[in-house]
Amino acid sequence: MKDNGQHVLDARGMVLGRLAVTVAGLLRGKYKASYAHNAAPHNAVTVLNCEHVRISGSKAVGKVYYRHSGHPGGLRRTKLHDLMLRSPATVLRAAVHGMLPRNRLRDRFMSMLMVHANEGAARR
Repeated sequence: MKDNGQHVLDARGMVLGRLAVTVAGLLRGKYKASYAHNAAPHNAVTVLNCEHVRISGSKAVGKVYYRHSGHPGGLRRTKLHDLMLRSPATVLRAAVHGMLPRNRLRDRFMSMLMVHANEGAARR
């Protein structure tokens, strides 16, 4: 059976971490018989409705994302709850990014991931 490498997932009601594991596995091509850890297959993954993803436990108020501007005093903290309200696609992309291998292929994998906050955004 030929695989075209196009996957569309609906994130409605799925737990964030479990969804990220599934997406990372699809991007890496681990379901294929021709899987090689040192090669990046051309698998495109589109995730719809990521604004409806579930957060388990108390992570919504306890998990904090950090970023730094590079200037003194430039450390910014954002709670998961606030980031989900502002940009749910960023949360899913960060989760998948953390589950991919830390090597040269990570950027190639991430370029094949398309995340849409709701179904309507994907159809425009």
